[in-house]
Amino acid sequence: MTKTNAATIDMSAWAGRVDAVDGMAGRRWHQVVRPACEATTRGVALLGFACDAGVRRNQGRPGAAAGPRALRQQLANLAWHGATATGLYDAGDVVCAGDDLEQAQAGYAQNVADLMRSGQRVIGLGGGHEIAWGAYQGLASALSDDPRLQRLGIVNFDAHFDLRQPGQPARGSSGTPFLQIAESRAAAGLSFDYLCLGLSEPANAAALFNRARDLGAGYVTDAAIDGPGADESLRSFIADCSAIYCTFCLDVLPVSEAPGVSAPAGLGVPLRRAIQLLRLLVAECRGNPGADKLVMADVAELNPAHDAPDARTARAAARIVYELAGFSR
Repeated sequence: MTKTNAATIDMSAWAGRVDAVDGMAGRRWHQVVRPACEATTRGVALLGFACDAGVRRNQGRPGAAAGPRALRQQLANLAWHGATATGLYDAGDVVCAGDDLEQAQAGYAQNVADLMRSGQRVIGLGGGHEIAWGAYQGLASALSDDPRLQRLGIVNFDAHFDLRQPGQPARGSSGTPFLQIAESRAAAGLSFDYLCLGLSEPANAAALFNRARDLGAGYVTDAAIDGPGADESLRSFIADCSAIYCTFCLDVLPVSEAPGVSAPAGLGVPLRRAIQLLRLLVAECRGNPGADKLVMADVAELNPAHDAPDARTARAAARIVYELAGFSR
């Protein structure tokens, strides 16, 4: 079968320090990662979505198409703490040509589905947050006969609901993915279980709060994220779901920690607190071997054009991927 928008694999971003004196115990990600076409075991597959079209349609700052490569460059030098038999694979990038967003999302979805069916856990590297609609389509295809799809929960770290109505029918953007998912699940007779962590009240119009209420969406604001209620909301949400898709929009972080995004945050959730919540999510999802609730994740809105001089947003994104991959000791 010929793939739509088949991902192109370029391993040139994977370079970094080599501590040969330490042998296997001194390895870094760039020494472990392999092209997904060479996968021999189950593991984590990194799949890029090089796309600006959704951000442009949503009137944001373009530049996110360069995000996947910038993120790989920061991942490359991370210390490797995974088990010897654990696989780390690069599945390449699906590239959006011009404004052909829907075609790119379909291609991304097909790549996601193929990887999941082969036993890999996919972590998406964005790209704008329009990655989420492609991700969901791929996930739903891969789990079409799996009862876990019935109570799939979406945990979104984000300053925005991203429940906007498309400006034109069937033309989504980086601001519409979760409404598209909600409508798709409703059409299939499935519930929409959605929790947004770090929501900025000033950045979301009343219409979006009304839509979230009508859809039964949950949220914790950036102003309330430090309280114990955030932890309890996350625990309760995960307990009620049979599978979790976690998506992390980097604009949830303070602009001082993440300037390289489409829409910088005025307050934001500090990276340290975000990591605490991510670790809680990974721990709550982890069950018996083969029973992990966390079936897919991605990181969105990395915009290297606004990340000078020290690539701090890309560095934060790499730490987030590190936590989601679950390779820590």
